[in-house]
Amino acid sequence: MVNARSVVASLLVPAVSMAAALPLEEGTVGISIVGGTTATIGEFPYIVSLTDGSTFCGGVLINANTVLTAGHCAGMRQSSLRVRAGSANRSSGGTQVGVSSITIHPSYSEGSNGVPYNDIAVYRLSTSIPESSTIKYATLPTQGSDPATGSSVTVAGWGLTSENGSGVVSALRKVTVSVISRATCRSQYGTSLITDAMWCASVPGGGKDACGGDSGGPIIDASTGVLQGVVSWGNGCARAEYAGVYTRVGNFIDWINANKA
Repeated sequence: MVNARSVVASLLVPAVSMAAALPLEEGTVGISIVGGTTATIGEFPYIVSLTDGSTFCGGVLINANTVLTAGHCAGMRQSSLRVRAGSANRSSGGTQVGVSSITIHPSYSEGSNGVPYNDIAVYRLSTSIPESSTIKYATLPTQGSDPATGSSVTVAGWGLTSENGSGVVSALRKVTVSVISRATCRSQYGTSLITDAMWCASVPGGGKDACGGDSGGPIIDASTGVLQGVVSWGNGCARAEYAGVYTRVGNFIDWINANKA
């Protein structure tokens, strides 16, 4: 079953049919990134954790006042929302600030099958987060850019380490996968589900992927470090026959620049 990569309210439920990404319950602790290894904050100094006390997503710091995340994560309660930067631990250390506004892409929608389209949002922070030894801003791609088929990309997050896992982990994790062509991804999911605003990545035989609780987090070009996507959705996690699906950040650069703080 297709599920987006966040988890909500103590449930990690691949919704029936094509499920939307569900934010992960904050109090649920267990296993992250499928097939991955522990990461340091120095490897991903722009990654942030987002929680409103009951749900959890990842995000990407793009300047002192702006976080980029998945549109399906934007249902969090703004008044309770906290952004933690500069720490590989999702619930301690680093710098924690609030959110002053949430802007979801105007064309964001969730299909009847639960698939999130134009799955991107911008959070403006209530307090600036300056760069430091553990905090840096992500490098964005140019408008219209697309990750090359066959290129290696690395995704990071605190989400589940297996499709049926019980919750997020405390320590940041990462895994490297390969970009597959949109045509191949459409052959897996169906032409109508994979738009040009998405791209897909996997490894032969499965076993490596983002999963529930990783939604909104970064996936970068493994060679250049450029942010190519944010975690969006997939059919289960790390299945051999289904790639992970990511929001194509290069498709939205003009919109990001117009809406960032």
